[in-house]
Amino acid sequence: MFTGIIECVATIEKIEKHKGNLNISLKSSITRELKVDQSLCHNGVCLTVVNLNEDIYTVTVIAESLNKTNLGELNPGDVVNLERSMSVNSRFDGHIVQGHIDEVAVCIESLETDGSWKYVFKHSEKNTTVEKGSITINGVSLTVVDSSTSSFSVAIIPYTYENTNFKKISTGSKVNLEFDILGKYVSKLIKNNKIL
Repeated sequence: MFTGIIECVATIEKIEKHKGNLNISLKSSITRELKVDQSLCHNGVCLTVVNLNEDIYTVTVIAESLNKTNLGELNPGDVVNLERSMSVNSRFDGHIVQGHIDEVAVCIESLETDGSWKYVFKHSEKNTTVEKGSITINGVSLTVVDSSTSSFSVAIIPYTYENTNFKKISTGSKVNLEFDILGKYVSKLIKNNKIL
């Protein structure tokens, strides 16, 4: 489990195709603290470390994840948001994040607003956001500002802008979304007429 509080960014060093999978090798400031079999969240996607070589580590992305995320569109030199799984005795600073992407959304507006940034994202109507609810974008735990049937906005503070890959997001960029787990359960219960 994760919290959506990004620890650092990792830079992609190499991408190798192996059958239907991609082996992605990355460099980060925490690589030497990692171990093989460890789970890490990459742009919101939970992946397992499969190899370590000094300051480079490798993860394997299978077809299922490539089909449901933006990881297949990455290139060497791109940066991804990185978070290690939360420890039992740590503070819960973000919200419950599973590392399971619901869908890819498109940025339809990116605007600097006198010291902060506003982003608007378009998504399918099968998932729901609520104003002041939680959303995870590329692994970052955020609060929804405005919400409609198929779009929502978020406000980004300077610290988040500088320390995540939000500074690389612009109109047309594709991002990974994980909707709030509690909201997903409530939505499913309502659709199944379990809540009146």
